[in-house]
Amino acid sequence: MKSKSNFSRRTVLKGATTAGAAALATPLYVKSALASSGEINILMWSDYLPEKFLNEFQAASGIKVNYTGIGSNEEIINKMKATKGQGFDIVSPTNNRSLQWEPLELLQPFDMSKVPIDKVNPAMAKIGVDAWNFGDKGAHWLPHIWGTEGIAWRIDKWLPPAEGPSYGDVWSEENAGKTMGRAHSMMLGAGLYMERIGEMEAGSVWAAYKDEETMRKVWGQITDWCIARKDRIKLIWNDADTQKNGLLNDGVIVGQTWDGPPLSLKNAGDPVNYQAPIEGAMAWVDGMSMPIGAKNIDQVYEFVKFAFEPKPAGEAIDSHGYNSPVLGADKFAGQVYKDNFAEAYPGDALANLNPWPAEAPWYADVRTEFVNKFKSA
Repeated sequence: MKSKSNFSRRTVLKGATTAGAAALATPLYVKSALASSGEINILMWSDYLPEKFLNEFQAASGIKVNYTGIGSNEEIINKMKATKGQGFDIVSPTNNRSLQWEPLELLQPFDMSKVPIDKVNPAMAKIGVDAWNFGDKGAHWLPHIWGTEGIAWRIDKWLPPAEGPSYGDVWSEENAGKTMGRAHSMMLGAGLYMERIGEMEAGSVWAAYKDEETMRKVWGQITDWCIARKDRIKLIWNDADTQKNGLLNDGVIVGQTWDGPPLSLKNAGDPVNYQAPIEGAMAWVDGMSMPIGAKNIDQVYEFVKFAFEPKPAGEAIDSHGYNSPVLGADKFAGQVYKDNFAEAYPGDALANLNPWPAEAPWYADVRTEFVNKFKSA
């Protein structure tokens, strides 16, 4: 996830050949007497754990899941800061938030001898070893779900240009009053569009992650551009349900969204499509981390083992519409998922993914200033 080159179709979908063979050779699930009862408290993105997945896990393990859905990384961090790391056994931060989590000291490392890490894509497993190895105590993060942020639209009400959809379509005069996005990422998408059309120097958006002075200069320009077009935005979403409602019920015809919500609508037969924009989709990996206050440790490892099995991971894909880092999971997803994936990432779209860079605390704070300025304008 550190560069486009290591986020290719090969690394995303296949991983290491030998690791894949080992994963597929493993039985679906071996019930453990160690954690055959009890419960586990999970704070995770609101659409990541389908009912069938939860029911099968409980039937296989005897463990009850208390599932609290969230819609942003800020919500996860704020809950953990407020409780000093208490109340949950698993939380689900995104891979690029490691610099924000490390100084908080609210997570504990995994005992990797209890984690079947060879069952997941090596490139994604390496994120925990590299970026989340706090204090050289080991990985504090495991990959769980990966996806992208790109462009979704109503196929019965809008047709993308021949070259494909663009982040600029969310801000265009043509679509005024019928678009949506999440404030901070929609503004970043606007910056990438501005670079493409020559209104901002190429590379500015990524250079903004390097230091605060550069960030303020770049985001000041982006914010002014977005404020001048704010009246073209109909809806600012904050979670998966808001995205779905926007496309189905709130008059949105084009939006900058995660891949999962529109693709789940598409799976259900709704007139919705999703595709990586020509500027490149934003790629992320949401993980599993263990707070320092986790009480049900044995149950955590049983959940991780189940989540890393290809069959339940693959079946969950068909429900939530995202992608799994589990090797071989796609073999248990339906043909609809495979077709959707091919349509969402045509041509060299996978090679052109933009992994979200690691965000330092100062970056998140300054970005919030600009987002608030945009929202209040």
